Amino acid sequence: MSIVVDVAVEQGRLGMPRALAEAAARATLRSERVRHAALSIAVVSNRTIAAMNRQHLGHRGTTDVISFGFLPATDDAPLTGDIYIAGDVARRAARERRITLREELVRLVVHGTLHVLGHDHPAGSARVASDMWKRQERLVARVLRTARR
Repeated sequence: MSIVVDVAVEQGRLGMPRALAEAAARATLRSERVRHAALSIAVVSNRTIAAMNRQHLGHRGTTDVISFGFLPATDDAPLTGDIYIAGDVARRAARERRITLREELVRLVVHGTLHVLGHDHPAGSARVASDMWKRQERLVARVLRTARR
């Protein structure tokens, strides 16, 4: 199995060990039976995520995570994708939800990886009832449980 996950931080600190971000992405890929993948995860500024949101999705303002899946996994080529996480948005969401930044970042890595894999959810409040969201929350719980050991 060949899974490569690269984690980069544009500014500031990641807010969790890089190994945990990698583990969250790997756990998500394994849950979907992906054996070959190359993912990059970047924690970026609000300015960067807002520009990406406008340019690629046609939305104004910041968002928590944006993902791009480039190649689906095949026998000859790995799944390839990029995940961009807004660190400041994650910090704000963690405070509002009264959870740790670590948990929120794991959630965003899992969420972004699921999008790279082709999963989607409805907009608005219906997303928390979606199959993707339920799958995400099971994976987040598993990753955090494993990290505590």
